[in-house]
Amino acid sequence: MKILVTGGAGFIGSAVVRLAVGRGISVVNVDALTYAACLENVAPVAKSPLYAFEQADIRDRDALDRIFAAHRPDRVMHLAAESHVDRSIDGPGDFIATNITGTYNMLEAARGYWQGQGRPGDFRFHHISTDEVFGSLPGDPSVRFHEDTPYDPRSPYSASKAASDHLVRAWHETYGLPVVLTNCSNNYGPYHFPEKLIPVIILNALAGKPLPIYGDGSNIRDWLFVEDHAEALLLVLEKGATGRSYNIGGENERSNLELVRTLCAILDERRPKAEGSYGDQITFVADRPGHDARYAIAPDRIRDELGWRPSVTVEEGLARTVDWYLANEDWWRPLLARRGVGERLGVGA
Repeated sequence: MKILVTGGAGFIGSAVVRLAVGRGISVVNVDALTYAACLENVAPVAKSPLYAFEQADIRDRDALDRIFAAHRPDRVMHLAAESHVDRSIDGPGDFIATNITGTYNMLEAARGYWQGQGRPGDFRFHHISTDEVFGSLPGDPSVRFHEDTPYDPRSPYSASKAASDHLVRAWHETYGLPVVLTNCSNNYGPYHFPEKLIPVIILNALAGKPLPIYGDGSNIRDWLFVEDHAEALLLVLEKGATGRSYNIGGENERSNLELVRTLCAILDERRPKAEGSYGDQITFVADRPGHDARYAIAPDRIRDELGWRPSVTVEEGLARTVDWYLANEDWWRPLLARRGVGERLGVGA
């Protein structure tokens, strides 16, 4: 089997690429190498004969047609997207162009290729999306996102992903393109680009900088270790029912403040400060505009139909993540110089 993976030099995409190649699956990694991409993410498999790389933008339809014709993939995993909510607040245009128009281009390129191959029955277009399309949940822990939860996106990022989900379903219903969809909760783990909460906290702590927490830190997220997510994605690609969507969650809800305090405790143990705790650096800052209060996934369908459950608790995953960042300064240090990294974004200016 050969899989075409878009965004394979990004955080989640590279985890999929590493896992797939490690399992003996041929992978074509299509990535535009924009600011958050890093080819070092796939360095562990880059020399494998099962791996190929194409630098291309999903907004470029001609490039996509060429890549499909040249590599003749059996399946597609579409992960390429602009993904940082704060950046979407400051510059929504890139999110519309990549997440909506780019997904349209991918669907049309895949449809043309699939039809040209005689509509093979085992072809799949797997669209990877987010739980943010469902909006914000109340604090009641019994209420979680299900696959039939109505869409209610609140940010330019989540609105662009909601639109892309609708396009994928429309291409299935209208043209018969065999698709599967997944919506995941917040990912974390090794190779996480240092503009997201967990790597920001780790790297700011080590640098002696303030640890910024939006608002009062009460916003709750369901945390999913990225390697667990990659396992689930390949399972859905292989066994998911055509036209069906699957929610993938970590079953690890924590408030932002709880999460940061856990990270500080791990750092206190792994690399103690000369005086005091890393928790002393916690600083509360103005909240993000439209900050959703809570996300929580109900992963019943993927558990009941496909037998998947997350294997990593948030405490275990955070410890593994901290250890990885402590051991891989050569990876994250150059990324701190990239555009916007380390700056407060998304203030609505």
